[in-house]
Amino acid sequence: MINNSLNYQNSDFLTAFNGKFYGVLRWSQLEELWQVVKSDSNQGWYIYAVGEALPTHKTIGGSVNTYVDELNKLLRREHDEEYCGVVYTDSFKEPRLIKVFDPNNLGTSCSIATQGPLPSWIFTKMMPEELSNQAKQTKNRRRWWEAVFRK
Repeated sequence: MINNSLNYQNSDFLTAFNGKFYGVLRWSQLEELWQVVKSDSNQGWYIYAVGEALPTHKTIGGSVNTYVDELNKLLRREHDEEYCGVVYTDSFKEPRLIKVFDPNNLGTSCSIATQGPLPSWIFTKMMPEELSNQAKQTKNRRRWWEAVFRK
């Protein structure tokens, strides 16, 4: 379980963001979670690249599937481990909020004692709120995200 407590005014999103999360430890668990996300794609998801502009509307249908597929490819390519460990969800069966951490920006064990790194991408059913003005994506990640967004 990871804690990213933020000292912001409480809201539904921030309460959920600071709530209980379960680590997606196995790649097979991630595949199952992505299937749940895709099966609910017609209801839509706010997909937020932390440090970028907040989404103003939910992404629906095939666009959700594209984000999931591209993010899954990136995680598998850049987190070449036998375990996943960079994705956290509030529920495996009915997720409302999923945090995805960039495998190349996990911080250090020293930062875990304070706040820890923010996730790089968030899938949420609730309208997200800005998490940090300081969390800027690297130029490589920004180009990657923009390329996926244009698909």
